[in-house]
Amino acid sequence: MQEHYFTKSPQSKLKIYRLKVKLRNKDIKFFTASGLFSISKVDIGSEILINKCIIKDNWKILDLGCGYGIIGLALLNSNKTLKLTFSDINERAIEITNKNLKFNKLKAEVIQSNGFEKINEKFNTILLNPPQTAGKQLCFNLIEESKKHLEKNGILQIIARHNKGGIELSNKMKQVFGNVKDRVKQAGYRIYISEN
Repeated sequence: MQEHYFTKSPQSKLKIYRLKVKLRNKDIKFFTASGLFSISKVDIGSEILINKCIIKDNWKILDLGCGYGIIGLALLNSNKTLKLTFSDINERAIEITNKNLKFNKLKAEVIQSNGFEKINEKFNTILLNPPQTAGKQLCFNLIEESKKHLEKNGILQIIARHNKGGIELSNKMKQVFGNVKDRVKQAGYRIYISEN
């Protein structure tokens, strides 16, 4: 049976890769590893979310389901005032995210958590490239839980392919938050934003 990147404890042999990309107009070097999502390159959805999401100085940000941490890493690399929290269910994702923070001399909180299970604080924004292969219900649960973990006027920002489940995610966001708008349309992807 093939192992998914949302597995808590990957059993696949650990292979580490090193990549370099330009995100938010700054070069960043980082590691990826077997058993994680999109290990040979930054996936298009994450790249669009990184480059086009709404971010303000000093914001508290949750990179939810962070994988090897590229979304939060790239934001922190371009703006040191941000207060980042990374979370993922996958032990290996947590290990590689910590390795990437150390390698880039960046500081942030990293939490192994199944969804919001171990997350108690509130954020100005939550960024999510949803694990759609894990099923629609899991993604819907993350949207519902996000509402409780956003400050007043905080925003949930989700990237998805509009015609590959994105429409349903945006409808769910509208149902939960009472509002949703498209921030960006690019390469079949959209960034959906809901305000708390």
